[in-house]
Formats: sequence, structure tokens, C-alpha cells
Amino acid sequence: MTAYAIAHLRPTTVNEDVLRYLEAIQETMDPYGGRFLVHGAEVEVMEGSWPGTVVIIEFPDLAAIRAWYASAAYQSILELRTDNIPGDVILVDGVGRDYHPRMTAAKLRDALLSDVR
Repeated sequence: MTAYAIAHLRPTTVNEDVLRYLEAIQETMDPYGGRFLVHGAEVEVMEGSWPGTVVIIEFPDLAAIRAWYASAAYQSILELRTDNIPGDVILVDGVGRDYHPRMTAAKLRDALLSDVR
């Protein structure tokens, strides 16, 4: 199932390390099927606060993301980002094309009913 690496990156000053990271990251993702869906786009905050930007990278599955993140190629550039751009990164599975929120509601309803019994 398709999975995503999502980063919430805080405002920073662009420097040579950040530029080197940006120039090198795609080549580290290519062997694992990674591609950017969102990269540094301005966000429109509808609820709460969100200082910074968002990055969403798609991979074929969580195993591919984990393998990419642990790869020697990515680890060799990772500090260029982490030393210069504060932020949070999460990994998450996507949902299938046939997903409907009613499926989640049904599972939650079943769990509630079993707790009552």
C-alpha cells in the first residue's frame, strides 16, 4: 500500500548545506520509488497554527521509505537538513482507492459496542 513521509519544516535561512541537500535528495529516493507530492509549498492554515512549510513524499510502501531513510546515500546528506532546518517527520500508510470513512466509523462503532458488553 502506498505510504508517505510527511515533514513539517520550520522557517529557516537557506544556506549552502540546505542547497546541497536539495540538489542531492532525489537521487537518494529514486532507487526506492520515492517522489515528491508536495515540497515546500506555502500552507493555508484553516485551523490551529502551522509555522513553516510541508513536504509530502510518496513511496510504494512503508518498507521502501524505511529502506530509503536508512540508506547510506540518504544518511550521508541527512545532517545537511537536520542541522539547518528544524522540523518533524512522520511516516504513514495511505488508504486504498476503495476506502470510505464509513469503514472507519463501522470499526469504531463495533469497538464501542464491544466495550459496552
